[in-house]
Amino acid sequence: MKNKHEIGTIIKNRLSNLIDNPVSELEFSNEFELLVAVMLSAQCTDKRVNIITKELFKKYKTPNDFACLSLETLEKEIKSCNYYHNKAKNIISASKKIVENFGGQVPDNYDDLISLPGVGNKTANVMLVVGFDKSALPVDTHVLRVSNRLGLVNTNNPTICENMLKEYFEKSDYGVVHHLLLLFGRYYCVARNPKCEKCILKDLCAFSK
Repeated sequence: MKNKHEIGTIIKNRLSNLIDNPVSELEFSNEFELLVAVMLSAQCTDKRVNIITKELFKKYKTPNDFACLSLETLEKEIKSCNYYHNKAKNIISASKKIVENFGGQVPDNYDDLISLPGVGNKTANVMLVVGFDKSALPVDTHVLRVSNRLGLVNTNNPTICENMLKEYFEKSDYGVVHHLLLLFGRYYCVARNPKCEKCILKDLCAFSK
């Protein structure tokens, strides 16, 4: 019987062969734009976020730009995004804190990131992985679904899932594993009608049996 590390290595290697470019599909040009995009992405597709931010970032480029926006103005800009009212409020508040407390620069450590309004564990970890190339293993709905179906975890709690997943993978691989599991869940192991028959992980999967 294979141990957790061996199982993790098999999963990572197979998914690496399947997914050519395991990176974020959000479009951004700096850490602040990434932060705004990630905050918008909760309960919203990356495709929709990219449509919104393409126009948004033409008008507003810096934390100070966003900090000076009225709630009504930002709401209009992001209205096609789910929960736009709360997201607009948090983006403006986070921007103000970045300007006032962090010299206009998005902080690059977990504790400071989660001190920003609207930034929780997942968003902070995404920033660390994607924005700052640091070791973290963010768990979103796709990672959570795939991890449960594979039998790596048995929980609907993202934080518990994150801690359990870390037992399977090397710390240096957390970031790439996040992207591999996320993209696998987005395009193959989808919520409805997953493509189990052709799945490269079928022999390891509890869900398909």
